[in-house]
Amino acid sequence: MARYTGAVCRQCRREKLKLFLKGDRCYSDKCSFERRSYAPGQHGQARLRKVSDYALQLREKQKVRRIYGMLEGQFRRYFVEAERQRGVTGENLLRLLESRLDSVIYRLGFAGSRNQARHLLRHNHFLLNGHKVNIPSLQVKVGDVITVRDKSREIEVIKDSLAAMARRGVPSWLELNQEAFSGTVKTQPDRQELTMPIQEQLIVELYSK
Repeated sequence: MARYTGAVCRQCRREKLKLFLKGDRCYSDKCSFERRSYAPGQHGQARLRKVSDYALQLREKQKVRRIYGMLEGQFRRYFVEAERQRGVTGENLLRLLESRLDSVIYRLGFAGSRNQARHLLRHNHFLLNGHKVNIPSLQVKVGDVITVRDKSREIEVIKDSLAAMARRGVPSWLELNQEAFSGTVKTQPDRQELTMPIQEQLIVELYSK
């Protein structure tokens, strides 16, 4: 499947928001956004013009798409599914994105970023309910148990990510058993715990035109 392979720090700078795409580097002095918080490119520091409603909606969609690391076609399919479900479309969309297996692994602290979680998943380092799984987009359900495979528990990036969990914390809808290298989905993702400033209604307005 196609994926973005360019520099990820410029994505944070474009969205004028730290998206935490590079794990521990985002918390350090090496973070590019901290040093250059203006947009990338030769006109990045130019005076801003008045922004249209469409531009605001587009930027919000691009921001969320980049946070979860997906291209336009895949993101659009998530929106269609969210619109089909009962309830508020914007909240349904975020719930679907948070329920992806790669996102849950990141939230549990087994990886420093969603991109790293996808990489570890593709290399068969995790079990879902005791079964080997390597599909990042798989939707987890309440009661599912994600476990690091026995032979993978000595991998440094996993151990380092777990050690850094004190900085991020685990959402209340997940339960982490650090000693057993496992986590459980207790409830559906809680919209209130998404501390990233996301205005999902702007995405709904963009796609509803």
